[in-house]
Amino acid sequence: MMRCAILICAILLSQVMPALAKEMPAPPATDHTFVEITPELRKAVEKGLAYLAKDQSPDGSFRGSRFGKHVGITALACLAFMADGHMPDRGAYGENVKKGLSFVLRNVQETGLVAADTSHGPMYGHGFATLFLGEAYGMTGDKRVREALVKAVRLIVNTQNDEGGWRYQPVAFDADISVTICQIMALRSARNAGISVPKKTIDQAVAYVRRCQNPTDGGFKYMLNSGGSAFPRSAAGVASLYYAGIYQDNALQRGLDYLAMNQKQITNRSGHYYYGQYYAVQVMFLAGGRYWKQWFPHVRQELLRTQQAKGNWSSNHGDAYATAMALLVLQVPNRLLPIFQR
Repeated sequence: MMRCAILICAILLSQVMPALAKEMPAPPATDHTFVEITPELRKAVEKGLAYLAKDQSPDGSFRGSRFGKHVGITALACLAFMADGHMPDRGAYGENVKKGLSFVLRNVQETGLVAADTSHGPMYGHGFATLFLGEAYGMTGDKRVREALVKAVRLIVNTQNDEGGWRYQPVAFDADISVTICQIMALRSARNAGISVPKKTIDQAVAYVRRCQNPTDGGFKYMLNSGGSAFPRSAAGVASLYYAGIYQDNALQRGLDYLAMNQKQITNRSGHYYYGQYYAVQVMFLAGGRYWKQWFPHVRQELLRTQQAKGNWSSNHGDAYATAMALLVLQVPNRLLPIFQR
């Protein structure tokens, strides 16, 4: 009888277990994590920050190879210091951040435009400078910074064109996706810091970015009526959606897939290499998961390989620009700048 009972149970289990297996979820895949911040990365960052500190002008500014004193490059360099935990009057490079902030504040015009006298196409610099002001205000609460930030945000809102984007000059006339992402990111930083940003402005910007996406491959064109897909502008397009508050969307997914498939399209010989990597690393960090795990080790290795002996990186826009951008890419895993946090 006992043997018969065991046999019956075995038969029943053989029939029931396959059905249960279909209903039970598969066990989670093993999470093969990687070390984001390696000793080699830390050494490269330390050398890069030391280079920037030496390259800063006495008035707090940083220069571009073609533009002279530039609020945008100054802002990026200061953000690179802040991404390592240095704040005005705090940290080994606190004085450098303080001097850079003072330079930017001195160049906030009555209209709200942040631009030095030698700036060319000032809305690029204005966007980066406003981002810097947003991050600085959010982390310090400085009233002077808040006043400048409010004026800078107001100018961005008032110069959005009918398409929903922005271009080189502070007038509501034309738009391209490259300048537009600078303004969207600046507005997101300001909003994170508690500054009011009209919902209509963001909604119109999102609509513009969506229209810039190419239906064939998911990449983004430069302007609505011109340009095929390219890596740097596509990284900017996807970043625009993320910073506008779009986190789950078919357009976002198609843009991510385009970048993942075209990573080799951008090399350090490309004219917009650092610009593209700056936005792409943020996109992949915000996407997380396999995107981040596959992306960051690759760009980290590439930047460590191309850093020069003095600690700098180089581009046709100047070493300060390239170094600041490279440092910001490498320091995303620090998660210290509010704008880089998920």
